[in-house]
Amino acid sequence: MIGVIALAVGVVLGLWLDPTVPDWIQPYLPIAVVAALDAVFGGLRARLDEIFDAKVFVVSFVSNVLIAALIVLLGDELGVGGQLSTAVVVVFGIRIFGNASAIRRHLFKA
Repeated sequence: MIGVIALAVGVVLGLWLDPTVPDWIQPYLPIAVVAALDAVFGGLRARLDEIFDAKVFVVSFVSNVLIAALIVLLGDELGVGGQLSTAVVVVFGIRIFGNASAIRRHLFKA
């Protein structure tokens, strides 16, 4: 319940304050969001499997975002940023859909 309230407050503040994203962080933001979604879906799956650990979730969340950002940074430095960004999105996408299917199987017993 606290998470839902925090999300609602965050959306309202975001719409009211209209924040801008600095140019230097724009290439990393979509990758960070996908990495964070992977951690959230993994945490939800672990919660449904009754093996959720908050420490593991936080470490997974932070490390996913940092590793994804470092891979994109490495790609930018090597001049192949688009290809490595695509690779990161594909890997996290596969993980997200795997977790989503496990969540669906757990919730609908299918």
